[in-house]
Amino acid sequence: MSPEARAIVFDLDDTLYPYRAFLRSGFAAVSAYLERAHGVNRAWVLRWLIRASRGSERGRELQACLAVLRLSPALLPILLRTLRAHDPAIRLPRVTARALDALRADGWRLGILTNGAPAVQARKVCALGLPGRVDAVVFAAEHGTGAGKPEPAPFAEIARRLDVDPARVVVVGNDARADVGGAARAGMRAVACAAWTPGDRDLPAGTPSVARLADVAVVATLVLEEAGRHAA
Repeated sequence: MSPEARAIVFDLDDTLYPYRAFLRSGFAAVSAYLERAHGVNRAWVLRWLIRASRGSERGRELQACLAVLRLSPALLPILLRTLRAHDPAIRLPRVTARALDALRADGWRLGILTNGAPAVQARKVCALGLPGRVDAVVFAAEHGTGAGKPEPAPFAEIARRLDVDPARVVVVGNDARADVGGAARAGMRAVACAAWTPGDRDLPAGTPSVARLADVAVVATLVLEEAGRHAA
């Protein structure tokens, strides 16, 4: 392990791409299933689900849709499996691709540390074309107790795979507890990301943040420099 090695570890959903893109893709798969199995119009169902995800039914769109269609709530597990198991039609935003390429060219080692079901997250990672742009991907649920971030074990694993001292790792994510809090517990630095969602109001005071992925390089460098000054 080189003492000069440094790394940036990204969260996945709503950090490297907008999660709503995956949700729309999953809703499309659900709509296709409902048309095929129950004869409902897939275009209507897709529009309804997207609208519901922006309103009061957010988080329970599938249950509400079944009620509107007067279909049995016993179908819910099938719809959930359809959403989670589909091959997502999502693309890496160009701003993300440019930011990752620039960071690698600048000598940063790059990783992804993500919560969620590993099989689902793996399909997202592949659909986004991320394996060729980062040095390591860790599914947090496969380490420690399986609860995922903010447990220290997944953070320790990504640092091990990147071969970087945890004190030289900067975690970039949108969740105050899982990403920022988890990084602190693991002896890493953190930068909050609000590129795709509003900033988390529960961030600890003084947490550096970025509204654009293009700004990660500058802020992460400053964070490590500040940590170095305090350690000296």
